[in-house]
Amino acid sequence: MRYLINRKNDKIAYKHTKGRSPGLIFIHGLNSDMEGLKALTIEKYAKKNKISFIRFDCRGHGKSSGKFEDFTITDWKEDLLYIIDQLTNTPQILIGSSMGGWLMILAAKARPYRIEGLIGLAAATDFGNSLYKHLNKKNKVELKKNNITKYESYGFSYFLRSKFFIDSNKNNLLNKIFRFTKHLILIHGMKDEVVDIDMPKKIMNISTSKNVQIIYLKNSDHRLSKKEDLLVIIKAIEYIIKIK
Repeated sequence: MRYLINRKNDKIAYKHTKGRSPGLIFIHGLNSDMEGLKALTIEKYAKKNKISFIRFDCRGHGKSSGKFEDFTITDWKEDLLYIIDQLTNTPQILIGSSMGGWLMILAAKARPYRIEGLIGLAAATDFGNSLYKHLNKKNKVELKKNNITKYESYGFSYFLRSKFFIDSNKNNLLNKIFRFTKHLILIHGMKDEVVDIDMPKKIMNISTSKNVQIIYLKNSDHRLSKKEDLLVIIKAIEYIIKIK
């Protein structure tokens, strides 16, 4: 475990396996961290094949600085860009899980010449709108009155601030053209109850790339962490590396 200190003196926890290019960067989901099965599986593959690999915790997650509720999509986008700028100097393949799928596209727009390909795992682009719709009346009243509310979903509870939703809207992508010419692979479980199964098509429709693949897994859910899911993820990485 190592730490990258950003311009605000915040610590971003990360693990870096050095190897050949193009490198791989894994971006975790909301209220997750870099210790998940997908990240560890990709790390194992990268080590075996001597490929550069980075996994990290966005601020407010895992071992990085701060409380979750104090950060926004813009902050987490900045974390990813800082990782790219400070720890890499070769082309990278970004692998984004859920929220990470949103962040990887934001990063590709900001650093188009640094990105060799994108792999979205149940990519949750623009999920701020959907999340707000799922808040109950009490949550919405608390946000309006106190600018913060405690949200409970799928066995997790966490605090959300009004600024999270304001900032999310500023980072929405589905209403803009995504000028990207490299490979974009979107993997989605058809039993996903968190992100709409039409999301990959929406992302494809805004992308200018002619190299877009959508892979639907009939019996998989949002986690995409079953053995067969992990095999599909590894095959997607291999495809982009070999086609390069």
